[in-house]
Amino acid sequence: MNCSPTAGRRVPPLWLSPLLWTLVPGVWGLSREHSLWRDEAATWQVAQRPVPEIWHTLGHIDAVHGLYYLLMHGLFECFGAGTTTLRLPSVLAMAGSAACVTVIGRRLAGDCAGLGAGLSLGLLPAVQFHLQEGRPYALVTAGAAVSTLLLVTVLGSRGTTAHWVAYTGAVLLCGLLNWLALLILPAHAVTLAWTRARREVWTRWTAASAAAVAGVLPLILFTRGQSQQIAWIPPLTWHMMIGPAVLLAIGGLGALLDRPRAGRLSSAAVGLPLLAVPQLSLIGVSLVQPLYLDRYVLFSLLGLALLIGTTLDTVVRAGTPRFPKASPWILPVVVAVATAALLPQALVTRSPASRVDDVFAVATDVRRLKQPGDAVVFVPAERRDTMVISPRAFAGVRDIALTESPERSGTLKGVEAGPDRIRTAMLAQRRILLVTDVAKVARPVSARRDRTKVSVLRKYFTPVADAQVRGRRVTVYQRVERPCPKSPRGCDGIPQNCGM
Repeated sequence: MNCSPTAGRRVPPLWLSPLLWTLVPGVWGLSREHSLWRDEAATWQVAQRPVPEIWHTLGHIDAVHGLYYLLMHGLFECFGAGTTTLRLPSVLAMAGSAACVTVIGRRLAGDCAGLGAGLSLGLLPAVQFHLQEGRPYALVTAGAAVSTLLLVTVLGSRGTTAHWVAYTGAVLLCGLLNWLALLILPAHAVTLAWTRARREVWTRWTAASAAAVAGVLPLILFTRGQSQQIAWIPPLTWHMMIGPAVLLAIGGLGALLDRPRAGRLSSAAVGLPLLAVPQLSLIGVSLVQPLYLDRYVLFSLLGLALLIGTTLDTVVRAGTPRFPKASPWILPVVVAVATAALLPQALVTRSPASRVDDVFAVATDVRRLKQPGDAVVFVPAERRDTMVISPRAFAGVRDIALTESPERSGTLKGVEAGPDRIRTAMLAQRRILLVTDVAKVARPVSARRDRTKVSVLRKYFTPVADAQVRGRRVTVYQRVERPCPKSPRGCDGIPQNCGM
């Protein structure tokens, strides 16, 4: 891990160490104790459907993730559906991102800065979280890293047409995986302005950017019709701004240590816009339409890693004149201390407790608590993902609210009957299993169908068994036995099953 060049002998490429540094911890604990949380369950569901059904689904929901679902479908077909197949692409993508950041940092500020940047990226808590996530954000980060490396290449020398074609492709791929990744373009524009890029570079960058945006524009326009999917994102609060403020403060310090000057290609000129512009842009958009989730701009942490690498390089350079023998150990010691300090967080990230729920775990409780002839209802209907993911656990149990399956309806939760039909179907049951969220993470019941389910269970049934595990809950309700009224209809006008 010595930053000093080694003369007279061949050494592995500098980017190899950060790549392995990110890859090995990424593979460690990859299954998270065979757990799967709700966001990953969406990938699991859709990616296992035939391609025509995937297209049908994208017409209703999640078109923004369409390319990712098709990619995962191909991987599931080749290697089988499993948590390793689900998450390994994210691990590989983030390891590739670390390698790219290392190369960028080395070109901009030298070996030590590049090595520090690559190693620090793999240690960032947000990167650790999404490193093992069956969602597209790590792949977007990899695309952003490649496009930034290509931009640095053309700014450092005369870029060829091949460089610009590759840049267009990388940005286009990012946008198709998640079109908010196009926020990397204004960040790159700031870098071009900061470094006073030649007119020829501006012209080619504008053409490449326009081509990438044109390729993503149909997806942007189509997904506007599915905007109800993000209606749950809360409005911005001051509390939500603490995280971005800390990141920008750390990045700003690194930029100052780099002594940024206009017209010079430097870590500050590349890293600070890459960190700040996507974060501030998404915050600005969220003032009008709540949209701020840190994972949407995960790729901005590439800029933070570059600036941290520059900070470490500055410390090493400052210590070299006074402590020439000790200075090569500064980076290894800092990385070792940071690793030890962040190890508890890394351990938590690799446990099921790091996610809001576990779709697999509650299926085990259903298998244990169910009896022949039982019915099941889900509140909210999205919790039907447990049944879709683990159908064998629900064998012999009837989903009495469902009228059209998720696959057939092109949705994740299926289509349920109207409230009156659900009420009638529930009142005809002796035992009902309710699959829902634990109180800690449950949102208020708002949908009319869900309110009907809860109301009927409270009024006509009593809980006889309950199990809570990893954010999910299954409760067994049994029909309350009442004396048979003189009227064939009960006190509330509901047909009674006398003698139950």
